[in-house]
Amino acid sequence: MKTVAVIGASTDRSKFGNKAVRAYQQQGFTVWPVNPKEATVEGLPAFASVADVPGRPDLVSVYLPPPVTLKVLPAIAAKGCDELWLNPGTESDEVLAEAERLGLNVIQACSIVSVGVSPSAL
Repeated sequence: MKTVAVIGASTDRSKFGNKAVRAYQQQGFTVWPVNPKEATVEGLPAFASVADVPGRPDLVSVYLPPPVTLKVLPAIAAKGCDELWLNPGTESDEVLAEAERLGLNVIQACSIVSVGVSPSAL
């Protein structure tokens, strides 16, 4: 079973950070929501940081503004992942350059759509 850390996971069901958690759950992923302010997201235990997730995720999907994304990239690189998904609005030239410098395999696209779910259906 594939694993995914959703960084910027939200308890607000209208936000994409929540829709991603639900989309990955629907597709059978083990989902690790990352949000330092929440204890749970969609019934799953939430982790304060990517360093706290219980294993190495296959995917990391980010829902944070570029300045915050830039700050978490070193922790993502330290944890490791096969793919780093930078969803619309998370990327910047600086984020992309730093991710490349850290050796991360970046995909710039909507991770919800990538697993075959329409965000409007969630």
